[in-house]
Amino acid sequence: MKLETQPLQVVDLGRMAYRDAWARQREAHETVLAGGSPMLFIVEHPPVITFGRRGVVPQHLRASTPQLQQMGVDVVESDRGGDVTFHGPGQLVAYPILRLNDHRYSVGAYVHALEQHVIDTLQQFGISAYTDREAVGVWTNREDRPEKICAIGVRVKRGVTMHGIALNVETNLAYFDLIVPCGISARGVTSVKKVLGDTCPTVETVRAALAAQLSTL
Repeated sequence: MKLETQPLQVVDLGRMAYRDAWARQREAHETVLAGGSPMLFIVEHPPVITFGRRGVVPQHLRASTPQLQQMGVDVVESDRGGDVTFHGPGQLVAYPILRLNDHRYSVGAYVHALEQHVIDTLQQFGISAYTDREAVGVWTNREDRPEKICAIGVRVKRGVTMHGIALNVETNLAYFDLIVPCGISARGVTSVKKVLGDTCPTVETVRAALAAQLSTL
């Protein structure tokens, strides 16, 4: 059973470069580690490809450096878990900064909780989503093919979490052609907009629903 804990303080960072948001996470990590209130950053990033702790896997980056520069896509080697992914406008990125022990979470249980909160958020908009034991993240089926709608990559340092989730709402999915998303070539990537079409809610509406869900981690 989870302890009674205060809701995460939600901070909307708006549109912010990945490196700047990463710096905000590190500052918040130190605050929470010292006993401060848990926080939840919600942000959209300008186009950026990020790699996890295992580093750059050359075959997972399909685009050349000149091509990325021409398209204005940054590349960052992060310290989160997972492989390669893309962040960009129309994608909601959420970074919870909390003490796992306060919530009686193991790392695995925490990741599962993130996945479930995303599934519950998507259910509010009529999207049926699920998890896969063989592939971290949240998936939905289109034409009987699994497609990832939300990527997850976290880090736990001294018992406090960093990084988090990236939910595709109105993301330009063509950017994912520049990489092998999460190192998985046999599955596709989708978004709320692709699934729902003209009935897609606004990014602001999804942001509010997602923040409400994740604030109760």
